[in-house]
Parts: sequence; C-alpha cells; structure tokens
Amino acid sequence: MNQASSYGQFCPVAKAAEIITTRWTPLVLRELLCGARHFNEIRRGVPLMSPTLLSRRLKELEAAGVVSRIGQGGARSNTEYDLTEAGEELRPIIVALGVWGQRRVESAADSSDWDAGVLMWDMRREVDPDALPKGRTVVQFEYLDAPKELRLWWLVVEEGEVDLCQSDPGHEPDLFVTTKVRTMARVWIGKDSLARAMAADDIEVIGTAALRASINAWLKLAIVARVAGRRDA
Repeated sequence: MNQASSYGQFCPVAKAAEIITTRWTPLVLRELLCGARHFNEIRRGVPLMSPTLLSRRLKELEAAGVVSRIGQGGARSNTEYDLTEAGEELRPIIVALGVWGQRRVESAADSSDWDAGVLMWDMRREVDPDALPKGRTVVQFEYLDAPKELRLWWLVVEEGEVDLCQSDPGHEPDLFVTTKVRTMARVWIGKDSLARAMAADDIEVIGTAALRASINAWLKLAIVARVAGRRDA
C-alpha cells in the first residue's frame, strides 16, 4: 500500500477503506460483481475512467487479493478478471452501498449523470432471454432527451445472447420503447414504477401485446432496486 494512500491506522475499517474506497474502485467492483470479466467490458460500465487508471486499479485489487487475473498475454482482450473469495465477500457491501444511495441520494434533474450509454449497458445484462419468445427479439429504445448520437439503441436477443447495438442492427424491431433517460433510469433503479410510467405515457411502449405484457419478466430491474424492494416489502 502506497504510504500516501494509508490512513496510518490498524483499525480494520481503515485498512479495508484503503483498498475499496479509492476513487472509481467501488464502481470497478460493481462491474465485476455484475459479471464483467474483460477489460473493455469493465470500461463500458465506467466510461469516464481512463484506461490507465482502470489498469492501475485492477492491479491494486489483484495485489490485495480481491481480484484474480487469468491470461498473461500482452493483449488486454486475452486477459480475464475474476473475483476471488475475498472479492465475493464484498458483494453485500457494494449492494448495500447502492441500496443506501437509491434511498438517500439522487442526481439533479439537469445533471449529466443521466447517461443513456451507462443506462443501456446496465440494462443489457439484466435481460432474461428465457422470458422472451424463441428466435430473435429486437427492442429499440429512443431517448428523447439524449444527445443525437446517444438517442437510439437496440437490444438484440438471440440464442440466449443479448447484444447492445448503437447502430441499426438491420432487423425490424419487435418492440419500440420511447422515453427520456431520467425517466427510464428512475424506473431502472427503483425510484419509480414501470407500470406508473407507462400508464402516464412517460414511457411509450409499442409492439406485440405479448412483449408488452411480459416486459417485467424479461427486463429485470437493477439489483439495488430488487434488494431495496424486498427490504421494503
């Protein structure tokens, strides 16, 4: 541990904080806990973090015994990161941090925090292919308040795989979802309900009746929303 990063205390809280509360580290852990395994996958979840800093944080977590690295080749694409037993023990801590944030803190309405790319990347990994019809399903999302280059997104689900596309995949969508980033993000993290947003036309969903009716089954909420909901219940 770099002396500058040390709290100079033997207290276990201080020693743990030296590892897991450095800038960006909780978000890197969030990505790993959510299933990201490769460098570029982790980067998609923390787009404002520089590659150099991400590489440094992963090395620090590896040195601390929180992350293991598989593949020692020069190409980052050949390297896979996984959580060790010590890393997995952080799961309830990171989730609890997210639940607290969901309940106690919210970005301002005009903040740049409401990012369509981060939202869609997060939503992509919570799509349940088993809850969708056999074959290919294409869902187009349009965010009316996003910059032009981030306005349209497509989820393509086929053979159990979920792909996120930022350009037209060339398949006719089975479902069209039109809304605003902040509206969808609030639903995603459990600050609002999908049923209320759809009833109020804050989220417009056009497509087959079966896909509309089953949207809660194939598009899960963020884990913090699910945990917060269970605790409230």
